[in-house]
Amino acid sequence: MDDVKTVTVQILNAFTENDKGGNPAGIVLHADALSHENKLEIAQKVGLSETAFISESKTADYKLDFYTPTKQIAHCGHATIAAFSYLKQLGLLKGKTSSKETIDGNRKIEIQGDLAFMEQLAPTYVDPADRENDILNSLGLIKTDLLSNAPMQVVNTGNSFLLIPVKDVKTLEVITPNFDAIESISEAYDLIGYYIFSTEIATEIDATARMFAPRYGIFEEAGTGMAAGPLASYLFDVLQLKKTTFHIQQGKYMLPPSPSAITVQLQIENERIAGLMAGGKGVVSRKLEVKI
Repeated sequence: MDDVKTVTVQILNAFTENDKGGNPAGIVLHADALSHENKLEIAQKVGLSETAFISESKTADYKLDFYTPTKQIAHCGHATIAAFSYLKQLGLLKGKTSSKETIDGNRKIEIQGDLAFMEQLAPTYVDPADRENDILNSLGLIKTDLLSNAPMQVVNTGNSFLLIPVKDVKTLEVITPNFDAIESISEAYDLIGYYIFSTEIATEIDATARMFAPRYGIFEEAGTGMAAGPLASYLFDVLQLKKTTFHIQQGKYMLPPSPSAITVQLQIENERIAGLMAGGKGVVSRKLEVKI
């Protein structure tokens, strides 16, 4: 029993909507001495979609490692927002800009009031048209459920997501995911998961979405910053919504509902997306003590 360690995990809800809902992430400070196996065990015991481990960095302000209950992941939006919101609340951020080191390189962080924003890359697109029927079947949808003149696309701004535009929020609400099929297609395209969305919104929100990522042990997630970036890019490039700030809602149609609000700010150069920042607010929820 002498080898048992107790690790403190702070839980924050990221991308909260009016300080409610949001997507919970685990945050572990001073994680330098934890091994890959330690981190995976902690993430499994925490049981959330992602847990972020914060360590010292020689190339950025902080090193962040992200773990789902099944594997390490290069980037995680809501855990990044949770981590830097928490660091700000602890008084550990020196100004309005910061940075994170990840296994996929360094990224900039901006603090705008109570919101934390993370840098993502310019989008790349892959057309999955050859698997359209398989994709529809994996969600219990048919062709007429899709938004017209809006093709499915695999979009990557740091992680790859399959974006699927449906015609209305009712269709989004009644989706019946086949997780085995989604996982198989996700493997084929090296996806984090599916991001299904509707633009049929009668508010200031630009789109509302659902995210399924069984390949990473996530059946449905309430707020996914690394998917909201690709969605904003899709709205700009494919649907030709030519503006620079997009407001994405997620989690409203999951069970139980946990509405999340994600803001994406596009950086446009010569009428093309050169990069983007995705962000929101993180609110402290509770604390766990995990033994490993």
